[in-house]
Amino acid sequence: MPKGTNQKLKLYYLAKLMVEKTDDSHYLTMPEIIEELAKYDVSAERKSLYEDIKTLEDLGIEVLKEQEGRNTLYHVGTKKFELPELKLLVDSIQVSKFITEKKSRALIKKLMDLVSVHEAAQLQRQVVVQGRIKAMNESIYYVVDDIHKAISSNSKITFEYLQWNVKKEMVPRKEGRYEVSPWALTFDDENYYLIAFDSVDEKIKHYRVDKMRSIKLLDVKRDGAEQFKDLDMASYSKMNFGMFGGKTTEVDIEFNNKLVGVFLDRFGKDIHIISAQKEGWSQTRVEVAVSDQFLGWIFALGRDVKIIGPSEVTERFKNEIAELIKCYE
Repeated sequence: MPKGTNQKLKLYYLAKLMVEKTDDSHYLTMPEIIEELAKYDVSAERKSLYEDIKTLEDLGIEVLKEQEGRNTLYHVGTKKFELPELKLLVDSIQVSKFITEKKSRALIKKLMDLVSVHEAAQLQRQVVVQGRIKAMNESIYYVVDDIHKAISSNSKITFEYLQWNVKKEMVPRKEGRYEVSPWALTFDDENYYLIAFDSVDEKIKHYRVDKMRSIKLLDVKRDGAEQFKDLDMASYSKMNFGMFGGKTTEVDIEFNNKLVGVFLDRFGKDIHIISAQKEGWSQTRVEVAVSDQFLGWIFALGRDVKIIGPSEVTERFKNEIAELIKCYE
């Protein structure tokens, strides 16, 4: 048999063929393998292919063979990712608010390249999430990467921090650049946040990653090691993102037992819950950063929840409600 013009790439095309065309439900016979390789202008004989398949296994591509009558069927076995794992990754990408539509499509395409064409069709899924708005910052990948590099190299960073104006344009929040010491990245309410130390204000701050732009690593070591040494990152995140942000206070709350899941989801299973005097109600004490967002969250739960202490929090809650009513008078 005359050699094909791509003979030097025989092993590469064999690997490509087996990964793309076969899986646990789709097989190729030896004649079919020879025919498919010929499409790449690669000639092959049975004897040499047996050795090539062994070589693929040495390279980490498991090729299984099964007997069906007189035919021997070949297919790829274990892969880097199982199909259910890839489906989970695809779903996660589609519902991730911080990943733009364009980047989502690109990521999913790369994941599809890891499986056969038959399995790839199953990855073309559409997860519907009501009201989902994707981020519009295409550079978020590189922003996250730069932050990780800065943390790894113990370096300060500078960046522009953006906000929307009434013309629906993203513009810098202030003249000049922010300069901070990055210490951690966290994920909350479908957004990435940078946790950093501001040396000028001498305090820990957080920034939405998708609103950061033009990051530069400085040849200056980070500050804030002492402040972050004893910081409970989980508690910090819980108190400062979403509905939290303000002075930390222990708040006593009564709630209807039908809301127990709401409180466990928000504050975790470690919170202490006891029976309240009112039948069908319970009571808990949680440490929160009292803020307008927190009080708004309580207000949204309606008559099934009540703040019972301390007095300064209950008074503030009453005043906030009174001010809200005035807005509609």
